[in-house]
Amino acid sequence: MCAAIGVATGLLGGVAGWITLPVLAGPAFLYGLVLGSHVLPGIIAQEVLRKPLVALITHVLAALIASAFNPAWSMRFIGTALLFGLIQEGVAALTRYRSWGAWRFFISAAIIGVFVAVVVFFAANLEVQPLWAQIAYLVISVLGPIAWTAIGLAIGAALSRAGVARR
Repeated sequence: MCAAIGVATGLLGGVAGWITLPVLAGPAFLYGLVLGSHVLPGIIAQEVLRKPLVALITHVLAALIASAFNPAWSMRFIGTALLFGLIQEGVAALTRYRSWGAWRFFISAAIIGVFVAVVVFFAANLEVQPLWAQIAYLVISVLGPIAWTAIGLAIGAALSRAGVARR
């Protein structure tokens, strides 16, 4: 299951890698939506399987698939996979892998969003952008992973309803 989810979301990660530079060169304030898509592997895996380490395993597999489409970004994909996977696993571990309510997924998404917003803001030199673009970037960077988490939860729930995984 982790491999299947990793391949599917790794394809999306490859597309995200391809559009990263055009987005950063153009409407950079939208980058949070692009980077936020990388929360999907762990969200779907945890929603479907509800087991320890599935988020981290699935993230790494997705990063390897995305790397095949954009080898120049391999280390970025793997680093993002480890970071996002560890945050998602950490939040799940705090509840001892017993609480699977949507709130728990959205907490990890918010943590990822805030972290990404701050780091990318300075790494991409967004402080030179107009104030409205800086504010839009920060808001979208926090809300991007939250929106992708909602999509991931819906996909995971649909897979569970379809009988893809037994709990």
